Amino acid sequence: MKRFKSIVLAVVFLFYVSALSYGGGHGAHWGYEGKEGPENWGDLSKDYETCKTGKGQSPIDLPKEPKTLTKSIGFNYKPASMKVINNGHTIQVNYAPGSTVTINGNKYELLQFHFHSPSEHEVGGALYDMEVHLVHKNEKGELAVVGVLMKEGKEHKLVKDVWSNLPDKVGQEKVVDGVKINAADFLPTDLTLYQYSGSLTTPPCSEKVSWNVLKAPIEISKAQKDKFLAIVGKNARPVQPVNERVVE
Repeated sequence: MKRFKSIVLAVVFLFYVSALSYGGGHGAHWGYEGKEGPENWGDLSKDYETCKTGKGQSPIDLPKEPKTLTKSIGFNYKPASMKVINNGHTIQVNYAPGSTVTINGNKYELLQFHFHSPSEHEVGGALYDMEVHLVHKNEKGELAVVGVLMKEGKEHKLVKDVWSNLPDKVGQEKVVDGVKINAADFLPTDLTLYQYSGSLTTPPCSEKVSWNVLKAPIEISKAQKDKFLAIVGKNARPVQPVNERVVE
């Protein structure tokens, strides 16, 4: 049974990476507006039914003053070459093997990071200007996402490097020779975070994803936010019911 679950999770993960990297792969086309928008994802394909029926969906509204805050996380991010793709839904950077995060004693490898504007998670009912999601997978095929909230302020160096090396076409990966980046540059000094069990925030909205959203935001400039919106547009799924879940 455990082996079967691992295989299922691995398949779900590959579907997710495909969806993020290639604008949906072979699944039904989805978007953020109109008939293909988030409120209709669950009706676009049987593969996306969890977007409508799931009880553990993401993102959610996080409590502004939680009863307990968690620090059970350790980062071991290393510099990597820059591989940037505009998949039509977001700007994504595919990360080379070797960078990990340890969450509650479980080690996950960083695979890619991508952006949303406005933020997908709310805090006390309020949105931030942007949010970056760092997507990880462990040896069992289980997913863990670290979310970093971003507010308007000073220019962010790593975001500047990514924005300066965007591919010319949607779906095309651009490898930037001689340029190294480090995902650790997204981490605030305070690593206190919210933790809860959630889902992918894009179709197929698969659940059992470990969500870890850092409480302290980082800054990006207004120009950086505006450039993202000009290229991608707003790409945030609305918050979902918490239901019976516990946010730590």
